[in-house]
Amino acid sequence: MTPGINSARTARIDFRIHEYVHDPSASSYGIEAAEKLGVPQDRVFKTLVVRLDDKELAVGVVPVSAMLNMKAIAKAAGARKAAMADAADVQRATGYVLGGVSPLGQKKRLRTFIDDSATQFDTMFVSAGRRGLEIELKPADLARLTDAAFAGLAQQSAANR
Repeated sequence: MTPGINSARTARIDFRIHEYVHDPSASSYGIEAAEKLGVPQDRVFKTLVVRLDDKELAVGVVPVSAMLNMKAIAKAAGARKAAMADAADVQRATGYVLGGVSPLGQKKRLRTFIDDSATQFDTMFVSAGRRGLEIELKPADLARLTDAAFAGLAQQSAANR
């Protein structure tokens, strides 16, 4: 049980847990999850923490097949700039280790933005709070539980162009 799963249970939303054996040598946690679960990469989302204007931390949730567009998340948050947050700051604020950061059940509630591509799916997959554990839920439920806004955040990675 993780804080992310507890958060979904407490909210009484419909969700499913998917577990797989994580390979520590995997180069991308999200792509590994999609492959091991047999789910298209655009339905599996990664949770990335950024620092806005060198101050506030915020969360961007984007498909594992894409990269987070820093200008887009800064604009969505009303900030001038965004940069990836330091790993230690991410762990301290969320309570999760990198590769297992869930948008749900974080220690400190961070402003959250979900790529609007999620709205095309009935359900989406995000980390449930540890490597090898995913939670499948409706995009609207994730947005409600995290007070998230939908925005165009994804930028196709060079490998997927």
